[in-house]
Amino acid sequence: MNTPPVKRIAIFGSTGSIGTQALEVIAAHPDLLSVEVLTANNNDTLLVQQARAYRPNIVVIGDDAKFTKVRDALADTDIKVFAGDQALAEVAAMDVYDLMLAAIVGYAGLKPTLTAIQHGKAIALANKETLVVAGDIVMQTALEKRVPVIPVDSEHSAIFQCLVGEQRNPIEKVILTASGGPFLGRKTNYLVNVKREHALQHPNWNMGAKISVDSATLMNKGLEMIEAKWLFNLRPDQIQVLIHPQSVVHSMVQFEDGSIKAQMGLPDMKLPIQYALAFPNRLSNNWPRCDFKKFNTLNFDEPDYRTFRNLTLAIEALKKGGNLPCVLNAANEIAVWAFLKNRLGFLEMTDVIEQTMQKVSWIEKPSIEEYYEADGEARLYASEFAKL
Repeated sequence: MNTPPVKRIAIFGSTGSIGTQALEVIAAHPDLLSVEVLTANNNDTLLVQQARAYRPNIVVIGDDAKFTKVRDALADTDIKVFAGDQALAEVAAMDVYDLMLAAIVGYAGLKPTLTAIQHGKAIALANKETLVVAGDIVMQTALEKRVPVIPVDSEHSAIFQCLVGEQRNPIEKVILTASGGPFLGRKTNYLVNVKREHALQHPNWNMGAKISVDSATLMNKGLEMIEAKWLFNLRPDQIQVLIHPQSVVHSMVQFEDGSIKAQMGLPDMKLPIQYALAFPNRLSNNWPRCDFKKFNTLNFDEPDYRTFRNLTLAIEALKKGGNLPCVLNAANEIAVWAFLKNRLGFLEMTDVIEQTMQKVSWIEKPSIEEYYEADGEARLYASEFAKL
């Protein structure tokens, strides 16, 4: 029996929550997976630590001002060091890796991911904003280049797993589950006083600051609906969201015969990360297993659209399409940044997003350049509405 070749992994966004967990997965399977590229935006200290531990071929620090510090810290190694946004795109195009784990948070992940696809690289996609912003162009390019895009988000990984072996069976609908976040059941009179530290306390998942806030506002689920449309070629009316506080059922697929498949497991992001990195194989591990004796009740409820209006705005963008999801995402990134800096209230984030969506001109079928322009315009308006 031939031993499969080692799969070379490039982790774009290695110092974030997904990136650090991915390194744990790779470390557990050195005979199957290796680290070739590590990138970080500005966490130079952790990037250097990771580089010394995993000895990649290349590291990139997004912040140009930290290039010298990273280069000098790795001067006694043969690791190549680059810096800046342009370097991210250039490294993405290099033939030094087999699969990119696209884990850069937000809009910043779009260019390197699209570049990797254009150069025929397989993608493990943890950056949902890439498809929210320009899903039509990204997925069309992946189709033309015959590049697999394997989702890492737990919900989309669940759908992907449910669809294995079902290529000829049409989907009736997909059901994305949401924990409800830390404010499940709360109303606006409570949310008006919510602060950063409250929003970051997710009940089930260990996530970075931005995605934790998105989960608390339910914007995360709206972005996932848009991502699901592009990943699985769905109409908006084929995508449903249900609140599932236990986070055991990660999502479901209903087929045209009425049968439903669900993918289940404990809320641990290492599971979908490992599945995406090793696909089509499943690798053994010693992580905790789901004990159904401890889950004698699983609840499923409709979201509270009136209180969590971000989800309603995302559905509006999903249905209208064009550049509106791009505008929604840009405004949300500005609003979340302002909230995390204590410069915007929890409920005010929704107002900023809504005003921005109304202000930016709608384009039905944007080019990639028009997506970039819409993103920039939306950020300017959102900053103005947020009084930044």
